[in-house]
Formats: sequence, C-alpha cells, structure tokens
Amino acid sequence: MTRLVDTREYVSALRELTEEGREVSLLISGSSMSPFLIHARDYIYFRKPDRELRRGDMVFFQRDSGQFVMHRILKVKKDGFYLVGDGQTQVEGPIRRDQIFGLVFCVQRKGKKIRPGDFWWEFFAHAWLDLLPIRPFLSKFYGKLSGAGKRGNKNSISK
Repeated sequence: MTRLVDTREYVSALRELTEEGREVSLLISGSSMSPFLIHARDYIYFRKPDRELRRGDMVFFQRDSGQFVMHRILKVKKDGFYLVGDGQTQVEGPIRRDQIFGLVFCVQRKGKKIRPGDFWWEFFAHAWLDLLPIRPFLSKFYGKLSGAGKRGNKNSISK
C-alpha cells in the first residue's frame, strides 16, 4: 500500500532527525539537480553539517517561504552562500547559514552509491560548477547527441 505524505511535513521530520545527529535519506524529487541526480530514481543521504561548508557541497536548506531545496554551493561570501542546482543557471543567494540544515555526504545514482572522491561526485562539485556559463549550450549539444531532440523531449537544464 502506498501512502502519500506532504513533502513539507516529511522533510521537516527529516530535518528534526538531522538535528538529533541522525543520517537520513530521501528520494530525489524535481529536476534541479539533473543531470547528476534524476527525479524519482536517485537518493541523497544527508546529515547536519559537521564542518565548514564550502564550494561544491550539496546542501539542504529552507527558503524563507518555507520551501525545502537541495542545491550545490557555488560561492561562499561574507553575506551568505550562493547556490545553484546542477540543472540550472540561475544562482540563488545569499542564503544564510541558519537556513542550511543538511549536508549531502553520499548519493545513490543509478543504484550505485557515490561519495566524495568518486569521479562523478568530483566532476559535479568542481568542473560542472566552472561550466555554469555554458551549461545551456552543453545541454543542447548533449540533446542532439542523445537524440532527445528527435523524440521531442526538452533538455534538462532550465533557468
């Protein structure tokens, strides 16, 4: 039997568990972290940040609107953190440190666990961030290579 749960309530409960020092996992919902993480396929594992946050970290935060979001840190500045999804070009910030409650320490991508030090983790934490200005072009190129344009699918990078 499948039970539907309000996302905000569920993530609030996960946030409470991280505050207690627990590690939690969550099935990805949404496309902002594509192409690294895919909606309804991949999982993230996160905990309360236990070190200083830095560029490339994937963090879970709560917007002032109450919405929960998981994105990657692009810049750390005196006024806060600037974040962007792997599938986005629009940078969000400044995000206050008190808004960030989770640090992703592992993902399950295509059924395989990936951690810091693994190729795809490092690629998206470093090179992919540097490619932010040309992501739309890369997405179009990838779409043509994969034949996505022939099937009428839109590319995964959005603004």
